[in-house]
Amino acid sequence: MTLPAPRIGLTRRTALAAGAAALLPAATVADAQPAHRETMAAVERSVLAGRTPLASGVTLDMPTLSENGNSVDLMIRIDSPMSGEDHVTAIHVLADKNPFPRVATFRIGPRAGRAEVGTRIRLAETQTIVVLAETSRGTVHRGAREVIVILGACVDGG
Repeated sequence: MTLPAPRIGLTRRTALAAGAAALLPAATVADAQPAHRETMAAVERSVLAGRTPLASGVTLDMPTLSENGNSVDLMIRIDSPMSGEDHVTAIHVLADKNPFPRVATFRIGPRAGRAEVGTRIRLAETQTIVVLAETSRGTVHRGAREVIVILGACVDGG
């Protein structure tokens, strides 16, 4: 008894796999990162848009010393009535020595009830965390806190 010769050619399965692969864009590390890196000053200027921030109304609750920069607790509270006429619209978290200083942006509205956000962030090294809170009236509140990081995260490979 002889065995049939293996089929060499296009099967339905290989045709579907090849078609699916052709539709997917080739992703590289360069695609995942912007062509240029923003500096902390450029990010802050873009958020402020010519406005002068008020150095009040922002409370940052986070450790002053973090053993591991991979996960640093951060709680932000903004003094705001959170009414329809006067409420926080955005909270921006910036880290001046991270490879990408724009850490997070939270969009909220008056229905949130409180201008309060809790999260964890990654920090590359000892640095200052800046929080900018935009309000519906066009004002910006600014708060900052230095965090000492023992073991940094966000290590830049290039």
